[in-house]
Amino acid sequence: MTEHRVLVVDDDLQILRALRINLAAHGYHVLLAPDGAAALRAAADGHPDVVVLDLGLPDMDGVEVIEGLRGWSTVPIIVLSARTGAPETIRALDAGADDYVTKPFGMAELLARLRAAVRRAAVSSVDGEPVVDAGDFRVDLAAKKVVRADGTELHLTPTEWGVLELLVRHRGKLVGQRELLRAVWGPNYGTETNYLRVYLAQLRRKLEPEPSRPKHLITEPGMGYRFEV
Repeated sequence: MTEHRVLVVDDDLQILRALRINLAAHGYHVLLAPDGAAALRAAADGHPDVVVLDLGLPDMDGVEVIEGLRGWSTVPIIVLSARTGAPETIRALDAGADDYVTKPFGMAELLARLRAAVRRAAVSSVDGEPVVDAGDFRVDLAAKKVVRADGTELHLTPTEWGVLELLVRHRGKLVGQRELLRAVWGPNYGTETNYLRVYLAQLRRKLEPEPSRPKHLITEPGMGYRFEV
């Protein structure tokens, strides 16, 4: 089995030690960083497969770390924070985080979130998937990439791709909120509709000619979403 590299960013040395021991015991190669600057250096030098990030860091806000990583990397980011409430969650997700876990947390849950994040980021080796042409852009399901009509490739995070891929594979059909959450985030999800609002808004900003008047990523209020070409 491939050993996945996890970068853990937290200023609490006890949490760093506990996560290093537990994650290593489950087969992960663990990188540690006690602050934001060290996290950005470790990400650049260590090329982790997933980042577990606390928001309350001594030198910068964790959201700044997310934004710094998103400037050059699509690595999955799981926020692990004592900050609770929808505004904090949405702020982190909107900056580019893929998931949000509140402290205190269960190790089994965190491990499940890590496995889901790694799965989402994995590149499929299956050939023969179609290319869906929406006019303004093309979605290559095999290569897992999106290209504008002018040839410019768009960079999506693993979670953004997960949402788009599911909608594209069911193009023209309604995908329910619960189905979308469980397919992309995992079976323990189903009510976190704020995640969907954030990610659909991000996708519309990247894909739609007029994000406020979407013609490809359609919301069916109270039910779900639909992809139209």
